[in-house]
Amino acid sequence: MSLATDSAALWLRRFSSTPAPRLRLICFAHAGGGPSAYRTWHERLPTWAEVVAVRYPGRQDRLLEPCIDRMEPLADAVAHAVRPLLDRPVVLFGHSMGAWVGYEVARRLRARWGMEPAALVMSGQVPPGRRSVRSVSGDEDLIAEVRRLGGADESMFDEPELLELVLPPIRADFALIDAYRPEPAEPFSCPLLVCSGAQDADVPPEAAAAWAATTTGPFRRREFPGGHFYLTDDEPALLGELGEWLASVTTRR
Repeated sequence: MSLATDSAALWLRRFSSTPAPRLRLICFAHAGGGPSAYRTWHERLPTWAEVVAVRYPGRQDRLLEPCIDRMEPLADAVAHAVRPLLDRPVVLFGHSMGAWVGYEVARRLRARWGMEPAALVMSGQVPPGRRSVRSVSGDEDLIAEVRRLGGADESMFDEPELLELVLPPIRADFALIDAYRPEPAEPFSCPLLVCSGAQDADVPPEAAAAWAATTTGPFRRREFPGGHFYLTDDEPALLGELGEWLASVTTRR
């Protein structure tokens, strides 16, 4: 097995087989999340779209590995893992923290190998230049912030054994967010879709619209009912919209 293939197997997970995909949708989870956030997406997206979820270390099926708490090594590793998949058009989808990770991976693909994604989808997040991180200190504040954002099974915070498993990746991801200092970058030229929840106070409409400055290509913004985790509240609505948009991306190429 080559180093590139080994890296892809370590960092990327597929929940279904797509023999001859027209494009690949690479999905980046939120802080504390993992590939299971996208385990059902292939059921509602077009059969020609291969869904590939990024496997952050320190959780789920990489539980015994150390977490990564800085953006640079994480984005570097994922970019190397994604590179072999560029024999097909690749669309990067990231939610919350995952939007910034996906953005940084896209920058590396372009800077190091001259390969720009076919399109980008940024969900539940403001552009890196508009970042305003809520400071958290200590596990109690961390848990309170996760509860505020929603999307997590709150019963895990009441079980000491579960808490011992889920807190390390949450700590690492929030440390990554806190330390992230994006450098100025040239806009992409690919299409960009921005999705957010209408009741998500952390992503107001004007901030979501500011993503338009990160591309010279077609820009579209879509707002869904719900809060920060609108995508789990009404997954069919998001995936219906996403499927149609992916079809337009493949037509454009």
